Amino acid sequence: MLGVIDLPTYLAGLVLIVLLPGPNSLYVLSVAARRGVRAGYTAAAGVWCGDTVLMTLSAAGVASLLQANAVLFGIVKYAGAGYLTWLAVGMLRAAWGMWRSRKDTAAEEAAEGGSYERPYRRALVISLFNPKAILFFVAFFVQFVDPGYAYPALSFVVLGAFAQLASFLYLTALIFSGTRLADAFRRRKRLSAGATSAAGALFLGFAVKLSLASA
Repeated sequence: MLGVIDLPTYLAGLVLIVLLPGPNSLYVLSVAARRGVRAGYTAAAGVWCGDTVLMTLSAAGVASLLQANAVLFGIVKYAGAGYLTWLAVGMLRAAWGMWRSRKDTAAEEAAEGGSYERPYRRALVISLFNPKAILFFVAFFVQFVDPGYAYPALSFVVLGAFAQLASFLYLTALIFSGTRLADAFRRRKRLSAGATSAAGALFLGFAVKLSLASA
């Protein structure tokens, strides 16, 4: 179908990959839990736009450039790791603010960032500053493209469309799960602080993992 081979295997692998936790999905869940469905979808839109850009760059051959140029790969890698670290520090500071002001709702909202947060922009940057994602899209997609097909770019479009559909369904589930978590967080301030601390720690882990990545 349009140069795509072994579609069932691709879909099975795609489901497993999408379900793996990562900084994008964790950030969307965090935003939905703190600010509701609308903000959650705003963050998800940043993820989808970022992934679309990465898929396009992959099809255009940027992945080969990153693999061949260690300096360029390192620049993008460390910039992404630095941004994830910055987000992690912000989450940990917010959690500390929650612990110190568990009875003060206004202070808690201020600690979480309130209206100053830009979910779409943050999610987009998290997606774009991940050079391993570009390499992944090529390494995974190319296995399911018929080398004899005359229009391989069209095959990439089909594979990308399925990937975005899977991402949409998964992030939608996370967003509505996040709104349920929000109700529990509002009732239990310690739970909210603990969850925010855990998210910050995970983002630090993502930053370390990215900084240690190789092309």
